[in-house]
Amino acid sequence: MASLDFEKEAQLFREFYGDSIRLLTSAEEAFRTLVVSLLRSAKVEETTVLSRVKDREESIRKFQLKYQAQLERTKEPYEIRQYITDLIGLRVICLYEPDVRTVETLIRDNFMVVSVTDKIATVESSEDSFGYKGLHLDLRLHPRRADLPEFALYRELQFELQVRTIIQDAWSVLDHKIKYKRSIPAAIKRRINTLAALFELADHEFLAIRDLSEAEQSSRTTHKEASASSAVSIVIDVFDFMSLALIHFRGYRFQEHRADEFVQEVLRYYPDFTTEQLRAVFRNELRIATEYANWQMKYYYIKMNPFTQLRHAFYLHEKKYFYLMLYDYQRTYFENWLKDKSRGKTVKRYARGEDEGAPNPEAAPEG
Repeated sequence: MASLDFEKEAQLFREFYGDSIRLLTSAEEAFRTLVVSLLRSAKVEETTVLSRVKDREESIRKFQLKYQAQLERTKEPYEIRQYITDLIGLRVICLYEPDVRTVETLIRDNFMVVSVTDKIATVESSEDSFGYKGLHLDLRLHPRRADLPEFALYRELQFELQVRTIIQDAWSVLDHKIKYKRSIPAAIKRRINTLAALFELADHEFLAIRDLSEAEQSSRTTHKEASASSAVSIVIDVFDFMSLALIHFRGYRFQEHRADEFVQEVLRYYPDFTTEQLRAVFRNELRIATEYANWQMKYYYIKMNPFTQLRHAFYLHEKKYFYLMLYDYQRTYFENWLKDKSRGKTVKRYARGEDEGAPNPEAAPEG
């Protein structure tokens, strides 16, 4: 029964926590798995989902800081557990600010929303305020999911979901460490607010750079058939590469950082490699490399991803420059295959020991 005896209520909370910790831990895993699954099914890319069960003593300290004084001032009896709504906490970290609203819509469609704290809207509605921005939703399972056997145990549980960008998450951690752990002078708080504005600017700039990059890539794709005379002297960049790769490898999800690393690798071996030469690789040598990849898959069940196929194509295009793009064993197998192909032989699976240097099915797989 609720009371105004803090020591009694703290002890009752400790007992409740001890009795419930296994259920809370199980629910934490179930909720996190569900959120991850929803994000994947909705194709919300490059999000990180973290979760935790709040520490017992930390929960009691939170109650003391936020609620105890007011409740005792108004003589209102309390039970600590009723005021700790984030015993189970999840955090979704996105890349860009629009992703936060995408995640919010997805979560609202799949959970019952108990309450919302929208610190993004609060900060943005003020002309002279900077600070932590993030979205907090207190949630429960939607009835249609709570009725499923695997979620029945968690029907009555509530959890908090925080949605932030990477920049917002970094700022919230630093701001909490600096500002809220001790009393600091107003002058220092003003400097913190200035720093918060820089973090917010960084969030906006990362989004702007993404949009400009996508527009540039779209432009390169649209004008991919530009005249050769204008392309010969232009050294390749990642936009040139992606405009061709997305066409030739439809359905493959190229990670931008891997594509950029690949282009840098090409330029390391051949600093003046041009867009016209790149088109030639995709137009000519990639066809042969793809045929070789299909052969590898048919006879050795080795799947060559697009980057590995392209390394073989670049090697074939200019062996002098791109010799080191392949490992020794890759060059040996590829050259043997090319030799048989040039003789007009039907290239089948090599019997072990039939041909020195022939591909060995036990060799290291293609990367």
